[in-house]
Parts: sequence; C-alpha cells; structure tokens
Amino acid sequence: MISSIPLSWITDYRSTTFKHKPGTRLASEDEAVDYINQRGFIFFWPVKGAILPSLWGAVAGDRPVADAHDDPGHASWGWKDNLLGKRRCYYGRVLRHRNTFISLDLLPYFYALSPNYGEPAKDYLIEYEEGSLPLETKLVYEALLKFGPLDTITLRKEAHLSSRESDGRFNKALDSLQSTFRVLPVGVSDSGAWHYSFFYDLVPHHFPNLIEQAHPISESEARRRILAVYLNTVGITTIAEAARLFSWSIDDTRRSMEYLVQQGLSFEVSVEKVQDRCYCAYAFLQKYGG
Repeated sequence: MISSIPLSWITDYRSTTFKHKPGTRLASEDEAVDYINQRGFIFFWPVKGAILPSLWGAVAGDRPVADAHDDPGHASWGWKDNLLGKRRCYYGRVLRHRNTFISLDLLPYFYALSPNYGEPAKDYLIEYEEGSLPLETKLVYEALLKFGPLDTITLRKEAHLSSRESDGRFNKALDSLQSTFRVLPVGVSDSGAWHYSFFYDLVPHHFPNLIEQAHPISESEARRRILAVYLNTVGITTIAEAARLFSWSIDDTRRSMEYLVQQGLSFEVSVEKVQDRCYCAYAFLQKYGG
C-alpha cells in the first residue's frame, strides 16, 4: 500500500476523469451523454469549492467559464438546451443547488434520497401542513400539478408570483423544488424580456417510472452507490468533502464510506499536505500501482 499519495497523482487522475487533458475533450452532444453516463453525475459549469467534473470543463478544459459568447466551450450550452425534454439524462439544480446532470441509471438512487414517498399529489401537502414547505413553493408546485408543463412567465402568473417583488421568493421556490426532485426544466421558451426561459414540469410526470424504480432502494443503499460513483470520479476524497457536496450528515457519509471500505471499493490513505483522513477508490490504486 502507498504510504502517502502525492498531490500530483490526484491532479493527474482527475485530469483524465474530468476530461481536462487535450485529446480527451467532448466534441458532440452524443459524447456529452456518454460522458454523463460514464461519470454518473457532473455539474453543468464548474462550482467553486466543489470537486466534481463539469460539462464546461470536459469541453473547454480546466479554465474559467468564458464571458465571450463565441468561445468554443459554449457549445456545451447548446447541448444542454437541446437535451432538455429528451429523457437521455436528468438535468436540474441539485448538488449544492447548482445545475447538475445525472445519468438515468443513477437517477433512482438520487430520487430515493428525496422527500418524495410515491404520492406526488399528497407528499407536498404533508410538508406544507407541518410547516416545512413555504407557501410560495406550494403555489409553484400546484400550478404545475394543475396545468402541466409551463414556461417560466406563465408559471409565475399561475402561481400568483409574477410581481417584481416576488422575484426572490419565486426563484427560491423553484430552486427548492428542483433540489428535492419535484420539478425540473424540460425545454426552452422564447418568452420573457430576454426571449429565453425554461419550461418546467413535475419530475414524476416527465419520468413516470421513476417512483417505481426508486421504491425498493433504501437510503443507505442509495448513499453507498452514489458515494462509490463519486469516489471513482474524483479518485480521493474526505468524509467532510463528500458530505458537503451531497448535503448529507457526517455520520451518514462516514457509515457509507465504511461500507465501501469493507467491500474493498475504498481504502483509507494519507495524502501529501492533507491532515484529514482520506479515502481513495480502488481504480486509483490500480492506476498508480498501490
């Protein structure tokens, strides 16, 4: 076993799995879908303080998102818009409340960790009556429940949140509904002042088999599967780092990692200049001769 892993190995490993190396970059929408399926989940754009590949990085390399609209890396934007509604992958504001792609194979595991229990028309009411679901979130959800897919402008109108003073509350409601796998963008509309907005729909309407697929998956099983996929992508992580990304408790994350260690899928290691206890993927040890 390697006594201490140099940071250069981690950088090298991620340059491959994040597709930052020249010659490995994505060049088409189909390649983007294949990459999402390979990695399980990625961000759309890089997120500060979160270690996870992004579609932007897999197209443009390891550099900041460009301001120039004609930057070649912005091909990722067109692919993203075109994939909405195609059911080739999942897209929404999920991890760290940022835009995230999730493969369809892994989607049931994420859904199993959501506060949804199989009755979309009832679950949200229970939370509202318990005081854990704000009124604005309830109104947005009910508008989609009643009318089906709506563009952003119409959705705000039907939820009675179309005034300028309601901007923050509407956006917060939409963010919450996406992070809990209740609502997702399914298309692009030319409505609004910028002639660009999303159509939104309820997740169970757009993926009608998802509830059934997620039903037999326990929360502990879901966390273990997601964590194993994440570890294979980043190579090495800490309990705190993983817990922060997924918004899990430290105890739940530690139990999941301990299970992976028992199964020989993860190994406790020391890393150069890192004081926290680290865990690496079996694939990482294979690559570097551990």
